Amino acid sequence: MLFLSIQQELDCINDSGSIIGKIKFDADEKQHVFYQPDGVVVISEAEQAQINERLAGLDEGRYSIPMQDDD
Repeated sequence: MLFLSIQQELDCINDSGSIIGKIKFDADEKQHVFYQPDGVVVISEAEQAQINERLAGLDEGRYSIPMQDDD
């Protein structure tokens, strides 16, 4: 699974190349969350486990989302 940063968010792309959702930082909850904009993609247990690991790693500081400068 790939995690590609887009404007402070990570696109989550499965092994088939489909975007299955996004990870972004929820400032109110002070943690990273996974969401599906259209909610129609079914996620396998293995994919959910990878997403959960990434969320935990982002919150613990093991991973980071690089800032993007559009100027």
